[in-house]
Parts: sequence; structure tokens; C-alpha cells
Amino acid sequence: MTIQNLKSQKLILFEVISGSRSFGLNTPTSDTDIKGVYYLPKEKFFGLDYIPQVSNETNDEVYYEIGRFVELLLKNNPNILEILASPEDCILYKHPLMEQLKIEDFLSKLCKDSFAGYAVTQIKKARGLNKKIVNPLPKEKKSLLDFCYVLKDYKTVSVSEFLDENNLKQEHIGLVDLPNSKGMFAMFYDQEKTLGYKGIIKKENSNEVSLSSIPKNEKLIGYLSCNQDGYSKYCKEYTEYWDWIEKRNEDRYNTNQKHGKNYDSKNMMHTIRLLQTAEQILSTGKLNIRVSNREELLDIKAGNREYDDLLEMADNLIASIENHYQRTILPEKPDEQKAIQTLIEIREELYR
Repeated sequence: MTIQNLKSQKLILFEVISGSRSFGLNTPTSDTDIKGVYYLPKEKFFGLDYIPQVSNETNDEVYYEIGRFVELLLKNNPNILEILASPEDCILYKHPLMEQLKIEDFLSKLCKDSFAGYAVTQIKKARGLNKKIVNPLPKEKKSLLDFCYVLKDYKTVSVSEFLDENNLKQEHIGLVDLPNSKGMFAMFYDQEKTLGYKGIIKKENSNEVSLSSIPKNEKLIGYLSCNQDGYSKYCKEYTEYWDWIEKRNEDRYNTNQKHGKNYDSKNMMHTIRLLQTAEQILSTGKLNIRVSNREELLDIKAGNREYDDLLEMADNLIASIENHYQRTILPEKPDEQKAIQTLIEIREELYR
């Protein structure tokens, strides 16, 4: 099933321009995102071919089956509520049956977690991106050896420095685990490499040190400390960083580099917008997605605000949301039975 199939079979129930254009935040370079609602042919709906969602390759056109749409409305999903609340000038088509789904029947206290919760997730994402921009990781990956140290008097030196100073090779070293001492090992050296020592690590990409069987009376050359947890954390960050490099949107990245504030300014603009929307719903019991502070939000998108100031702004909005949450007249959650009955009536009419 493709979007073209939906249109050719006249299965579309609702179609809107979404995203920046519906929010009133579009600029000359903005894309046009399309969202919509459809129903399935009777045989597919009642058979084994239920299709909850159809999108194009770039995901800037997404259509939801009417049942899936109602299910997400009941959860106060931000994207779905915003589709239903689309301004009149963004509605491309609306089947008369869609009039039965009214935004006021779905707004509830759940929006605190769905809108604000998602925004908090985006803030964490922004912090992570900030870290990636400020602390780029070299392409050459470190090995576990870079997280190993040798005790020397009252301090530690890197194992590489220790090996160089003493003209030793890591492949000739044998390690013995020290009981009751996490990450601590006794070191022995086999100059002729005849004792079967396994070295500190077997391969460059080893995730743990190698342990060897040490004959009696062999001479101890020192104690090694291995920060394996630190290496595991580094490997995760390395993978995440280079995945981000590979998949990042170069236009957005270059914009972020240009304004030099070391954060994804578009991401932060939408984070603030989501928080302001949650505040609006809880304080007024209504949802108007066309923003009244376009210039402020575009100023954030342009990178004209300091990162810490935006985090403070977000914290203040979250506090306000919590306050309105305690006072709102909205129900705890939408009336599920009413929504289901409405859905049944719509389906009965469609399949009559």
C-alpha cells in the first residue's frame, strides 16, 4: 500500500500541511510536510492485511489508518493532536466524517507527559549533541591498553609509558587476577616468550585483558590497573559519535557551526515550542498550534540564544507546566469508550 494507492482508491479521510508551515514558523527554505488519515478497503481491514501507517521514502509524508489515529489521540501523542488541530488554511482535504473527531474530546492531563516528556527527551538529546560538537572523537579508535595503568611509587603511569620506559612488549606480559581487587592484576614478563604468556590483550579490539598461568618463583614486575568500565563507556560514545557523523543532516550541522553555539538550534526551538504547547493546553484546556511568538522561536532557531539560557527557559516552562497540571480542569485522560464508539460509527458509515 502506497500513498498513491490511498489517493487513487479515494481512501483519504484527512490531509493537512503539517510542521513549520502549520506552526507559523516556516521560512523560505522550509520543507512542506504532509500528514493525513485514511481507511482501508473492507477486505484488508477485516482480513490479515491491516496496515496502520503509510509513508513516503523520506517520511515527510505520513498517513495513519483511522483506528491507529484514534489510538494515538487517546494517548495525547503530540504529532497526532497537532494534526487534528491543524489551522483551516493548512487543511487540504477533510471528509465530513472527520468532523466527529473533536480536539476537545481528546485533550487531557496526559499531555504533560506526552508533550513535556518528549521535550525533556529532546533536551537530553541536545545535551548529547552539544557534547558531540564540543568534544569530537578522533577516527582512530583507542584500545583497552589506553585504559590500563601501572602503579609506580605513589602514582600511576600509562601502560604504554611503562612499556616504553622499560623496553618491554605487551605480548610478553602475563597477568594474574588479584582477588578482592576489581581491575587489579599482577604482572610478570617472559623475555624469551617461552612460558605461554598471553600478553595484556590478545587483539587490538579486545574487550578485556588476558590472564595467564604463571609458573612458581617468577619475578613480579609490577601491578596493572584496568579501567574496563571506562573503556566500555568510551566504545559506546565512539560508536554513537561516528554514527552521528555518518547520518547527520549537513545543512543543519553547518548552520549550527555557523552560529557557533554548539547546539542543534532547530531541535531546541521545537523543544521550547513543545513545552509552551503543553503549558497552553494545561492552562487553557485548548490547543492552538499556530504560535504567537514566531520571532522568539525563529531567534532560537537562528542560534541567537545561549545554550544555558535556553535550558533555564526550558526549566522554567517545566515548572509552570507542573503548576498548571495541578490546577487544570482537563480530565486525567480522554473518554476512551466515547472515542471507540465514535470510531465504530465512522467505520460503519464508511463500510455501509
